[in-house]
Amino acid sequence: MPEIRHGIFNVLRKILGGNSAILALTYTLGHIIIAMTCNYFITGAQLQLAAVDALVEPIINGFWFYILHTLWKRFQK
Repeated sequence: MPEIRHGIFNVLRKILGGNSAILALTYTLGHIIIAMTCNYFITGAQLQLAAVDALVEPIINGFWFYILHTLWKRFQK
């Protein structure tokens, strides 16, 4: 099992390649799915309302993450 996990991380590392925009986009898409699912099951909101809520907040967080990651890379050099 550790070999599979190691291989998965290597593939992800090659795909993302330290690119802040791709990393932020991946984070944002995952966040949208998680937020919509949690909102739907926890609050019992209609799926459409859960989707709207799940889109707005993660998109803002995605931009924030992109800014942070870009600054982090700049200060690491």
